Amino acid sequence: MSVVRCLICIFSLGFVIFVESLGVNWGTMATHKLPPKVVVQMMKDNGIQKVKLFDADKSTMSALAGSGIEVMVAIPNDQLAVMNSYDRAKDWVKHNITRYDWHGGVTIKYVAVGNEPFLKSYNNSFLNTTFPALQNIQNALNEAGVGDQIKATVPLNADVYGSPEDNPIPSAGRFRTDINSQMTQIVQFLDQNKAPFTVNIYPFLSLYGNDDFPMDYAFFDGATNPIVDNGIQYTNVFDANFDTLVSSLKAAGYGDMPIVVGEVGWPTDGDKNANSNYAYRFYNGLLPKLASNKGTPLRPGSIEVYLFGLLDEDAKSVAPGNFERHWGIFKYDGQPKYSIDFSGQGQNKFLVPAQNVEYMEKQWCTFNPNAKDLSKLADNINFACTFADCTALGYGSSCNSLDANGNASYAFNAYYQAQNQARLSCNFQGLAMLSTQNISQGNCNFTIQIVSTSSSGCSAGPSLLGFAILALFTFLFS
Repeated sequence: MSVVRCLICIFSLGFVIFVESLGVNWGTMATHKLPPKVVVQMMKDNGIQKVKLFDADKSTMSALAGSGIEVMVAIPNDQLAVMNSYDRAKDWVKHNITRYDWHGGVTIKYVAVGNEPFLKSYNNSFLNTTFPALQNIQNALNEAGVGDQIKATVPLNADVYGSPEDNPIPSAGRFRTDINSQMTQIVQFLDQNKAPFTVNIYPFLSLYGNDDFPMDYAFFDGATNPIVDNGIQYTNVFDANFDTLVSSLKAAGYGDMPIVVGEVGWPTDGDKNANSNYAYRFYNGLLPKLASNKGTPLRPGSIEVYLFGLLDEDAKSVAPGNFERHWGIFKYDGQPKYSIDFSGQGQNKFLVPAQNVEYMEKQWCTFNPNAKDLSKLADNINFACTFADCTALGYGSSCNSLDANGNASYAFNAYYQAQNQARLSCNFQGLAMLSTQNISQGNCNFTIQIVSTSSSGCSAGPSLLGFAILALFTFLFS
């Protein structure tokens, strides 16, 4: 687009202006999920018109029906091998795409085939199944008569390309040599079907684990020492990363291929650089940039971007880092974390929260100060944190300053809430007790969980049975 185009949506609260090329990621890896209809209404209340999913869950799709929100549905990595069968791919399209293709149904634009399947840490697990799955899904879409408006794409991590160490500039970008043949196949097929290349770019990860990375280069408010590439100054890592991809595509013969940024964002907990102030700073630079439609030095113009993510997810794997559970613009219960302006005009304010959220009783599980035997305290804390989210206790995180008793209380309460406040889940061999007083301390929030459909199903841990086994084990071997 050559000019700024925004969607103007009229709600009961007034005008909500939203950059048209902007969407959000809606992940659902949580022990207690907000009802899908509540989340969809929250998106509508905030003018969000695009959403990227990580599956095609029926309840989510049903809630999106009739909303007018444009959707990217997804096929998880563990289903890629199955999609190597064209019959199975056609069946998937029938049950997850065409069944919603009716007036007042779901407005599906993309199908994400896998999620970062060539990530180095996956050790080539999906190397040979991704491209056949992409082919079959797009061909099935074409056969179903929806291939012109719905495109299959593969969201890839930015580690699929890079510049050589001896020439680390965007114009030297190339696809990884170990996957070059697969990337060439994918890019050719995307081009044949007029589908975009989808990439996930995370400036935060440039900082994570690398204390030598210049802090200001991760944001958009100027860098002290910009990278200079053939006279072009790069003052932020987002532009540099994006243009490294542009150069990689050009080297492969597809320099004009459309690019979608499938994920970009900033976490608010779980690391010393993950907090609301930095998230605010990041979005306060990214969103005006997107609204300006300036693009990047090698790709001027509008960029289609999906922010990551909509909500915190307390059941995500923390293998990459504790921050993984804290990417949400909203907290787990749909409450906004900081002010933001989706129009990119700098008129930051708190977003409209989720409505009609039902919480559990206002009671917390806390360390029992009258406990006599503390010899099993560490074991019980470890047990609680194995089956609940204790990432806020980590170094540099929001609850890192708690004392030993505070750490125990946080862990016990996290487990108690994850177990739907089942009374026996707040015992921990006499080390815990219930309290009706909010035991939150400073910036460290001791949560009360929400009531959700997921809380009545599979729990996050072994619940009372597991605790009984732990108690029996301790009794037998103490």
